[in-house]
Amino acid sequence: MGKTSPSQQKLAEKLTILNDRGIGMLTRIYNIKKACGDPKAKPSYLIDKNLESAVKFIVRKFPAIETRNNNQQLAQLQKEKSEILKNLALYYFTFVDVMEFKDHVCELLNTVDACQVFFDITVNFDLTKNYLDLVVTYTNLMMLLSRIEERKAIIGLYNYAHEMTHGSSDREYPRLGQMIVDYENPLKKMMEEFVPHGKVKIYALVSLQMVYPRRNLSADQWRNAQLLSLISAPSTMLNPAQSDTMPCEYLSLDTLEKWIVFGFILCHAALSSDPAALSLWKLALQSSSCLCLFRDEVFHIHKSAEDLFVNIRGYNKRVNDIRECKESALGSMHRERRKFLRSALKELATVLADQPGLLGPKALFVFMALSFARDEIIWLLRHADNIQKKSTDDFIDKHIAELIFYMEELRAHVRKYGPVMQRYYVQYLSGFDAVVLNELVQNLSVCPEDESIIMSSFVNTMTSLSVKQVEDGEVFDFRGLRLDWFRLQAYTSVSKASLGLADHRELGKMMNTIIFHTKMVDSLVEMLVETSDLSMFCFYSRAFEKMFQQCLELPSQSRYSISFPLLCTHFMSCTHELCPEERHHIGDRSLSLCNMFLDEMAKQARNLITDICTEQCTLSDQLLPKHCAKTISQAVNKKSKKQTGKKGEPEREKPGVESMRKNRLLVTNLDKLHTALSELCFSINYVPNMMVWEHTFTPREYLTSHLEIRFTKSIVGMTMYNQATQEIAKPSELLTSVRAYMTVLQSIENYVQIDITRVFNNVLLQQTQHLDSHGEPTITSLYTNWYLETLLRQVSNGHIAYFPAMKAFVNLPTENELTFNAEEYSDISEMRSLSELLGPYGMKFLSESLMWHISSQVAELKKLVVDNVEVLTQMRTSFDKPDHMAALFKRLTCAYHVLKRMTIIGVILSFRSLAQEALRDVAMNVYELSSAAGLPCEIDPALVVALSSQKSENISPEEEYKIACLLMVFVAVSMPTLASNVMSQYSPAIEGHCNNIHCLAKAINQIAAALFTIHKGSIEDRLKEFLALASSSLLKIGQETDKSTTRNRESVYLLLDMIVQESPFLTMDLLESCFPYVLLRNAYHAVYKQSVSSSA
Repeated sequence: MGKTSPSQQKLAEKLTILNDRGIGMLTRIYNIKKACGDPKAKPSYLIDKNLESAVKFIVRKFPAIETRNNNQQLAQLQKEKSEILKNLALYYFTFVDVMEFKDHVCELLNTVDACQVFFDITVNFDLTKNYLDLVVTYTNLMMLLSRIEERKAIIGLYNYAHEMTHGSSDREYPRLGQMIVDYENPLKKMMEEFVPHGKVKIYALVSLQMVYPRRNLSADQWRNAQLLSLISAPSTMLNPAQSDTMPCEYLSLDTLEKWIVFGFILCHAALSSDPAALSLWKLALQSSSCLCLFRDEVFHIHKSAEDLFVNIRGYNKRVNDIRECKESALGSMHRERRKFLRSALKELATVLADQPGLLGPKALFVFMALSFARDEIIWLLRHADNIQKKSTDDFIDKHIAELIFYMEELRAHVRKYGPVMQRYYVQYLSGFDAVVLNELVQNLSVCPEDESIIMSSFVNTMTSLSVKQVEDGEVFDFRGLRLDWFRLQAYTSVSKASLGLADHRELGKMMNTIIFHTKMVDSLVEMLVETSDLSMFCFYSRAFEKMFQQCLELPSQSRYSISFPLLCTHFMSCTHELCPEERHHIGDRSLSLCNMFLDEMAKQARNLITDICTEQCTLSDQLLPKHCAKTISQAVNKKSKKQTGKKGEPEREKPGVESMRKNRLLVTNLDKLHTALSELCFSINYVPNMMVWEHTFTPREYLTSHLEIRFTKSIVGMTMYNQATQEIAKPSELLTSVRAYMTVLQSIENYVQIDITRVFNNVLLQQTQHLDSHGEPTITSLYTNWYLETLLRQVSNGHIAYFPAMKAFVNLPTENELTFNAEEYSDISEMRSLSELLGPYGMKFLSESLMWHISSQVAELKKLVVDNVEVLTQMRTSFDKPDHMAALFKRLTCAYHVLKRMTIIGVILSFRSLAQEALRDVAMNVYELSSAAGLPCEIDPALVVALSSQKSENISPEEEYKIACLLMVFVAVSMPTLASNVMSQYSPAIEGHCNNIHCLAKAINQIAAALFTIHKGSIEDRLKEFLALASSSLLKIGQETDKSTTRNRESVYLLLDMIVQESPFLTMDLLESCFPYVLLRNAYHAVYKQSVSSSA
């Protein structure tokens, strides 16, 4: 062995490869353990009832199996052997890989012993770290292997299937089976195994006394030393942060404790002989109760160590030490550390955000801060999930999100200002490090050729660096330099080396510093992963979600909630190339958790916004005109000195009182909501987007999406539509509430950079349609349904009348009072509010629905015409024969129904006229092209479209035209019957009749215009014919002597005037030729006189 040169041992290469492979093997074994613990993922052969006895037999006899003498118990496996070989191969060969890994590790450990390698973490850092890492990885792997309960069943089943298929056992099986048996109690076995390695191992561990005690200080000691503070000594702020042990400063505390605990368990003899070893051991036992084996698999230190030492003679003192340390291993020290780190990282992040140039000289502080914080977060996560004392506050930290947030801020600074750091350290390496290293090399008394070549290459590489390379965006790669230094450590650390690193510690410390400086140039991302990777949260999903919920529930912490989705970006860094199949599983978990967190944050913000909107709607409601009645009443009574109400009745608070503050300490509910919202919106607005497993998440889009959904539901909800009672909010009140809601939503742009106009457009445009994008009813469908089915139906029932003078529908006094006041839903202001809410598209839908009802009425009218077609044909040509007309009229059926249906049509058209007038006022009338051009429409295009769709296939166009003509005849000859109706009296005050027959004027004109447009007839001729028939029919009433028949004759006469006034096709001259104007003048005189006498 002495003849072999250090370079031929390739210690650096072997340590690098074996450490990486060890992590890969841990990943595979971990996944096998989790699969075997999950009934859904477990190999089916292990849970198949038919194979249960065979599996138990194999496990009982393991590793030996007598296949020939036990055919009955193993017969069932014969059928499955090929499937077993296929499905268990991955598991079996993973165990074989573990065995091979163990062989390589043991071989390397023996080589290290033979070479008597010198280890010191402060000098040959990479060599010592990789050696200690390998021992821990090896130990963890064997312990994790022993925790797979099904390992014997899997290996035995595979080997049996192999023997049945190939006639012999697998060639690796005997050794593998023996390894499984030997490592039933892995630590006990490895304690024996490490006896020969103890000397070298102890040297490496004891070197930690220069590092571990300094890393494991209390928060008070950190505070007194003003650790991580950039502003404690302003005069040294620009000085580079230096240390003789640069890489040790950000070394993970968890890693150090694993080295110490597992190292001294395996080499426990040193605890009795070396005070330094015992001191490290006790300090580690007091720091943690459990250590991480791998991911969420933990090792309970005190119990396991006690169980191992209690059986060793003379170890009572060691056992007592363990028990004492267990009692003092409380979480208060870690709690105080986290408290200190929150303020320290906040200060560091704030200063660096303001002066990013300090990232150059103070880079070490950044990575120390990240490492310290990461250690404390992982400690809490591990202990909170595995320690029984969960009731204590030491294991519950409601402010953990804040610490994670400051870590993410520091990470963001490093990523953002990477070029700043590169510029600094490129100059540092070429201007200072290269010069110092060159001097050290020149002063070496002995320097063999190989070592001289390597160190000269270091100096040359650093000297050739320039800032221009950074400015040109050149990609740096110092991995070769770092590996060369690792090799050099190995060459110079073996015994009898020509150049011993132990004798040239300054060289080792200088090179460790240079390695850190090179990482600042080419490996910033890798450094961030090394010092601040929190992918451990991926395996503590329940605790992760619980921390997130606590963060959202605490108002002061909600601003840091974005740190949880950001943590999901870490998850993929825990995957390994030796286990590619878990990438998809971990990727999916990261996506689902990130999605859930962002969704919950958006929901919480949405709920706060909704509460603010509710408050604002309440305040807006107080300003509605209906609430001022009481104030006006009080003012009037006060003026007239009338005493009303009870004495001592509290005076109603006026709107705006809520804004009056007596002092600044008074906090209202609205203040609290705004504060909570601003905190949460800070979090949502913190990053524009984040990448998780090649998926981009945009937090603001989550909020936008939730606001759209909630705004949609709120608008529909604010209509307060009750299908049972047919109650609905007044359009003006709904509009006020919607405006208040929109004002609040618009203010969200002050907190988050979202396009709230897009939300308004998406939501309000959907509300103008019959159904929204989710298939739910909109305010358009609700109001259309209410006006048609409730308001206009009550008009038809005679409970409501249309008052042209007021341009509104008004309740009539009836026995059964209506639950709503029609005027409050149909006056000009309400119709304008409705137009503003529904918009042109919504009003178009309302209009189309009205037209559908009109077309239904016209269809019924046509049926009545068909029933009376013969009589009407004769009456059409006999209007100048009064006696014949009277006889024909008696033969007519359903004259009342014709007028009733025409009145309904008139009412609907009057309502539509109100709606269109309101729309013109609000939206400049974009309903039809002609209207948009400012041209009045003599023929209603919507009515033409609605009626033209009624054409029957069985009736010829000529017949349809005839029916249309006869319909007008039917209406004309039926008009005299209106005079006998008590409700037909004309009221000058409302400029109409209480039974809505004044709406006939609009119905007759528009139906005639539409029908004769469809049938290409002359509208003017047909209306002249109608006027002649109607005139002669009404003149006939003047000759009647029966008072009941002529009760409201004058009021009905006025209909002729209204029809002509309404019509663009008829003139007063034409009316004069048919109906003497003197009769109209007398009729107006009579109705006005009657109105005055009745009011008196």
